[in-house]
Amino acid sequence: MRVSVDRDRCEGYGLCVEEASHLMHLDDDGELVLDRADVPPESSDAAEAAVRVCPVAALRVSA
Repeated sequence: MRVSVDRDRCEGYGLCVEEASHLMHLDDDGELVLDRADVPPESSDAAEAAVRVCPVAALRVSA
């Protein structure tokens, strides 16, 4: 599983980070940084939750 972010859509709300802080964080400028684009199996639930909570649908997961 991989996580990707649409930088044009991302507004930096950080709700995704609350769900999956071990996979992503906001930098000092409020930009989302994916620490792990390749999601380990044990983190798939957190990655999917991060995608669900994004209010602007900027995140996607793929196989």
